[in-house]
Amino acid sequence: MLPAPRADLVPNTFDYEMQPLVKATGFREYDARWLFGPEINLLGVQALGLGLGTYIQELGQKRIVVGHDFRAYSLSIKQALTIGLVAAGCEVLDVGLSVSPMAYFAQFDLDAPCVAMVTASHNENGWTGVKMGAQKPLTFGPDEMGRLKEIVLKGEWVQRPGGSVEHVPGVAERYIADAASRANLTRPLKVIAACGNGTAGAFAPEALRRMGVATVIEMDCDLDFTFPKYNPNPEDSVMLHAMADAVRKYGADVALGFDGDGDRCGVVDDEGEEIFADKIGLMLARDLSALHKDATFIVDVKSTGLFATDEVLKANGAKTVYWKTGHSYIKRKTAELGALAGFEKSGHFFFNPPIGRGYDDGLVAAAAILSMLDRNPGKKLSDLKKALPVAYTSLTMSPHCADEEKYGVVDDVVREYTDFANAGGTILGRKITDLVTVNGVRVALEDGSWVLVRASSNKPELVVVVESTQSDDDMRRLFREEVKPRLAKRSQVGAYNQEI
Repeated sequence: MLPAPRADLVPNTFDYEMQPLVKATGFREYDARWLFGPEINLLGVQALGLGLGTYIQELGQKRIVVGHDFRAYSLSIKQALTIGLVAAGCEVLDVGLSVSPMAYFAQFDLDAPCVAMVTASHNENGWTGVKMGAQKPLTFGPDEMGRLKEIVLKGEWVQRPGGSVEHVPGVAERYIADAASRANLTRPLKVIAACGNGTAGAFAPEALRRMGVATVIEMDCDLDFTFPKYNPNPEDSVMLHAMADAVRKYGADVALGFDGDGDRCGVVDDEGEEIFADKIGLMLARDLSALHKDATFIVDVKSTGLFATDEVLKANGAKTVYWKTGHSYIKRKTAELGALAGFEKSGHFFFNPPIGRGYDDGLVAAAAILSMLDRNPGKKLSDLKKALPVAYTSLTMSPHCADEEKYGVVDDVVREYTDFANAGGTILGRKITDLVTVNGVRVALEDGSWVLVRASSNKPELVVVVESTQSDDDMRRLFREEVKPRLAKRSQVGAYNQEI
């Protein structure tokens, strides 16, 4: 029997090779992320598989899809996870190298209720993790992660006979065909497919061609797990700037960027201007609410405030609900309310039938964006963007803050803003009209501008976003004169990954 995991093991020692290492901090709000080596070893991943297998058996399930992304160590991690799942008596369906939405698709394709996708998403090399679910199309939330953490760290798993593993061929082809069926373009478009040398490069270009894209220009689509140019993260400025350069070079109609595990889509328009995913979401909501009257849309608290005030959405009877940031949270809320779609500023898009199956898929999002262009002949993507009300939204900025400290820091910031608002405090001369505290704190100002501080769900970081209804300069002042100095008073808050 595998012993319960330890947290004090050190690589290159006898004990490290003989016992499972699992740091508790890897169990995050809705998925699991560790630095492979110092925070989890292969025996620790096996223990995770045993714990996950035990938990899904508690839920009355045993049939589970597994897949892995394209990193140097992901296959070995998936194999260790599979050993644990089989030891727990699960029927493992291995779909091979995949993007996360392909694993989610396989749950439907293979009639399997559960999924375990080995991926570190867009995190830098060295990270690994698992996205898990036991009720398609949903993935785990805090309650499920809490129970899994308890089973694994206490070694309370149950070994059962009857476990098996089957390597299932053909899922990748069926996934590409299914994603491609979401669009049937009649308008000739030139599209940049940007994949940052991540896993999506094996799937996105072919799917776009089958959607009817006249010209697909592949940008960093060769798989290379060293990520030689930049991390495949279409929310980071480096990848967005490279996409913009490609649009200008080739005269493309749009650049579509996919993250490391293919569940997110970033967009640069025909003028080489990045359109953050919340603004793309607003454009899609306008387009889709004209086809589906009285639709409900879910958006995360990092997203633009324009959803709440947009006249086109009001005219189409659309309703918008702001909810917690995180793919599992928005996915679950979209399903719970029967919303047509959910949008997250990070680039996760969730479409319920008839558009999608409810899970986040960068290719289904791409199909929705291209279909929107197809329904607007004579208009460029930049024209649709310019038709939106004006709001100036920052990049997503993430100062370092240790996992053990970040939630306490955010709680303190929430209390500070609450006291400040109750005392009648103003920000750059504007009254505070509302505090949204479902996920950190979003401070709304009287002119519609806002600032957000929350804890990252999957990295040792905070998350900062600001939006101004006045100007780009005002947006920068909201960060530099309000949020940044407020956080700088706290010694636990470190350097930012990027700043405006």
